[in-house]
Amino acid sequence: MTEELFREDAYARTCEAVVTAADERGIQLDCTVFYPMGGGQPGDSGTLRTADGRIVTIADTVKDRETGDHLHVPADGAPALAVGDGVTAQIDWDRRHRLMRMHTCLHLLCAVVPGAVTGGSVGEAKGRLDFDIPEPTLDKEAIETDLNRLIAEDRAVSFSWITDKELTANPDLVRTMSVKPPSGQGRVRVINVDGADLQPCGGTHVRSTVEIGPVRLGKIEKKGRQNRRINVHFDE
Repeated sequence: MTEELFREDAYARTCEAVVTAADERGIQLDCTVFYPMGGGQPGDSGTLRTADGRIVTIADTVKDRETGDHLHVPADGAPALAVGDGVTAQIDWDRRHRLMRMHTCLHLLCAVVPGAVTGGSVGEAKGRLDFDIPEPTLDKEAIETDLNRLIAEDRAVSFSWITDKELTANPDLVRTMSVKPPSGQGRVRVINVDGADLQPCGGTHVRSTVEIGPVRLGKIEKKGRQNRRINVHFDE
């Protein structure tokens, strides 16, 4: 199994690693700073560099749905790596940081908007969440104001681990109807935005809400009888 260093430190940009497998699916490492696509957050891109000068551009990072293997997907034409090769793994930090900011922003959106989340997507410039609520209850201006207030309050963002049993005993922690938190491994990671939001999440996040920066709400769209999509954009 790949040691996923980003789980403990989302700000780690590089690491030294060894190739443990390489096939048509992608490259596996003994440890990595690359986040694999999941929970609405895209997988990281970046590079793997060898001591002899080979540079492998990583176009995407995913997890094999059947095996759980952590796969670094090389771009077309990238040089081949072999088991045992040592590499310096480096993520595209600017892209990752934007995704971290937006992912944390969507947690704050959960704090502002009541109702279960039916879907979502984290992007570099915008993100969205779908809520199982009727449209008349949503006030776009009020949501945007509350969201920016929470961001400006510089609330700390931290994480902890709870057991599968503790998660089962506290079902209200789970806000998402469409994506269930990973369980069965003994423990589940929980993200805590101080005084605002607490829920299971395996994604990467900033350390403080103020790091998100100002945002603006886009369209509130009707995606079903009681499914409302709220779009959020960085106001940059």
